Amino acid sequence: MSWLDDLDDDDELEFDEADVRVRPNPKANRPRTKRRPAHADAAIARVLGVDRGRYTVLIDEDGPEEHSVLATRARELRKMPIVTGDRARVVGDRSGDEGTLARIVGIEERTSLLRRSADDTDQVERIIVANADQMLVVVAAADPEPRERLVDRYLVAALDAGVRPLLVVTKTDLADPTAFLSHFEGLDLRVFTSAREEMPVDEIGEAITGHSTVFVGHSGVGKSTLVNALVPEAHRATGHVNEVTGRGRHTSSSTVSLRYRGPDGNGWVIDTPGVRSFGLGHVDPANILKGFTDLAAIAEECPRGCTHLADAPDCAMIEALQEGRLGPRGAARLDSLQRLLETFADRASRPAAP
Repeated sequence: MSWLDDLDDDDELEFDEADVRVRPNPKANRPRTKRRPAHADAAIARVLGVDRGRYTVLIDEDGPEEHSVLATRARELRKMPIVTGDRARVVGDRSGDEGTLARIVGIEERTSLLRRSADDTDQVERIIVANADQMLVVVAAADPEPRERLVDRYLVAALDAGVRPLLVVTKTDLADPTAFLSHFEGLDLRVFTSAREEMPVDEIGEAITGHSTVFVGHSGVGKSTLVNALVPEAHRATGHVNEVTGRGRHTSSSTVSLRYRGPDGNGWVIDTPGVRSFGLGHVDPANILKGFTDLAAIAEECPRGCTHLADAPDCAMIEALQEGRLGPRGAARLDSLQRLLETFADRASRPAAP
């Protein structure tokens, strides 16, 4: 029996503040609040590189006081990936003096995200770079041998991200790239060729002026050599190809943004580590057709769920090809589109990872 049982129905309970029991705070600190400061004084900076939780950012880009600063991320951003190319909101000590550390408190809206996955069955995406508008795919004509399918995957990722692809074939003094390049006929793809003594620095420089261009490629294809030719002060390490395995050695260990200064303006070269595989588990196949605007208009007449592959029944694009309405260039573009879409058909037929 408790003291409440002794009360009559007419009795009223009266309490005052002395009756309230407050649990003591064992840590003797102030309670946390979900309200965050607005950081109205934050500066917008470009993320140039990431190294073990520290971010090199460029303050006052293209301004009279442009300088780089080392920064860390705010606690509330611990679950948000911050990558090269991001536009970050930075507070704290932005002097850039030795021993100082600023703080990233926010990320501006991204215009593009170039991503890849570990393999085609992996739905977890790895962000390579943010806010790039071009991708320069670097492939060697020989040593190592060019891989058409790997380049296809780069192009798929670029189209999915809304990034314009470019292609440069290096080491053309070792092999004729004509047969390899025929694989990409019909694509709206600007191609450069490069030999040991004839590197098209001026042509590539003109193409990347005014753009943020991410350089991707297999290890050992000469990507770092090309970056050093465009940005001499970059001093990116270069390697060689193993004579036994035919594979290149990784020389670029992290993604970094480098300023290209050309005769007609500046641009950004974003160098990435070489990769031997490029998973597309994150890509929406519907985005690939968007890269072929002329074919996409015809595809609107396709039946619902059309795969657009060579054996697709009642595909409007195949019917247009058979009727001669596409022309030679359109036929080549349809072949390129179907080849890219086959990548996803192969992915869908594979058993899911356990």
